[in-house]
Amino acid sequence: MNVIRIPVLSDNYIFLLHDVNTNQVAVVDPALSEPVLAEINNLGGNLVAIFNTHHHFDHVGGNKELLEHYPNAVVYGGVKDKGRIPRQDVFLEEGDTVEFAGRKANVYFVPGHTYAHIAYYFPPLDESEWGELFCGDTLFAGGCGRLFEGTPTDMVNSLTKFRNLPDSTRVWCAHEYTLSNLKFAITVDTDNQNLHDRYQQVILDRANNIPTIPSSIELEKLTNPFLRWDNPKIKETMGFDEPARVFGRLRGMKDNF
Repeated sequence: MNVIRIPVLSDNYIFLLHDVNTNQVAVVDPALSEPVLAEINNLGGNLVAIFNTHHHFDHVGGNKELLEHYPNAVVYGGVKDKGRIPRQDVFLEEGDTVEFAGRKANVYFVPGHTYAHIAYYFPPLDESEWGELFCGDTLFAGGCGRLFEGTPTDMVNSLTKFRNLPDSTRVWCAHEYTLSNLKFAITVDTDNQNLHDRYQQVILDRANNIPTIPSSIELEKLTNPFLRWDNPKIKETMGFDEPARVFGRLRGMKDNF
């Protein structure tokens, strides 16, 4: 299963999953249809699945037109998004699995950004491979999603599920927000040398138009303050000890950064 990153809009990523054995294709969070159709045409592939993480238009905007070209493709989304995701066929819950390219993905219910958000995690087939996490707008490289429909407790519980994944998990988040996220992160985790090193590298990468996605769970645990709510320095800076309150203060500060 190859993952093809398609940049769209100002900072979105669409992810095309390509089964190199069958030439079948799946797409994660198609904001637009045109670039997806162009890439499928380049591959000579056949779209069989649309994996949506949540209902926001910049994640589902291409659903209807993709189905006009590939009417047999199946649209997946969370059960609590029923009625909000265009042409949804399958309504997924925590613990469900989906299959593509001979691999099963575990479905995680991860509310916070929205009340119905889900994520897809493909475990590695063996120890030499990476796991693949498609997390929508719940976890970002160096940050996390805004709390539009959920609470700090919701998001801490959701991010804990990601934090417990193997370090060798690639994080395919849906936006190129890394530089601005790290600018904020340094203000609350000032003594973190891993964070400073990452920030300098991202400055160089973005100056050369190099994507920062995918990230990894290992890197996020080292440098993302939103996965480090139990770090003593961050707790001290936030003035709280309880995880949801630490996280809530962090999120509020980032919202106003």
